[in-house]
Amino acid sequence: MSALSADDSKRLAAAKAAELVRDGMRLGLGTGSTAKHFVDFIGEKVRAGMKLLCVPTSEATRAQAAALGIPLTTLDETPELDLTVDGADEFDPQMRLIKGGGGALLREKIVAAASARMVVITDSSKKVDTLGRFPLPIEVVPFGLEATRRRIEKVASATGCRGSLSLRQGQDGKPFLTDGGHFILDGSFGRIPDPEPLAAALTAIPGVVEHGLFLGLAKAVIVADAAGVDIIGDLG
Repeated sequence: MSALSADDSKRLAAAKAAELVRDGMRLGLGTGSTAKHFVDFIGEKVRAGMKLLCVPTSEATRAQAAALGIPLTTLDETPELDLTVDGADEFDPQMRLIKGGGGALLREKIVAAASARMVVITDSSKKVDTLGRFPLPIEVVPFGLEATRRRIEKVASATGCRGSLSLRQGQDGKPFLTDGGHFILDGSFGRIPDPEPLAAALTAIPGVVEHGLFLGLAKAVIVADAAGVDIIGDLG
């Protein structure tokens, strides 16, 4: 089989995830290049007459979904969802994830936690044996940034993670702002030997809003490449 581009692989994974969608479902719509394909497929289903109610995980996804005519709701109006489909920047054999490369990690995690199932769609380049090759996004409030950064460095080091923390910049050269008005510190740790203690320690730091370690949330990962589609976990 001829090689697929990364984008073709993402679209293949998204198409497989779209097969899980049933009439009447309440869906969480992810953010990022792979999830964008899934949202396109949902738009096709809506145009074909399927009744769905969807919660977007970012303003970018909200704009895409609205342009496609997808019915949207909020977690205040619809606090329990049937399924969320989202991408990942990295995943390991235990389906632990790093997310937040696009800056939507807070809303993505809130929506995933409100869902009966989270299914991740990726291409095979995102599979790793140990998390940490992709810098870990940590969303922080702007107030007290330097104090928060030092606390993050301390707890990261205590859990075996050593590397630089950099303040994410936007295209305008100013600090990147999330949809919630927060900053993101990206931790270039190289490897995260024990994600659970690090996740707990980060959550306990005042000033940390959320982190990009998604642990115990994904029920399945759909991985696509030139060889086809591989399913890790249970699609339900």
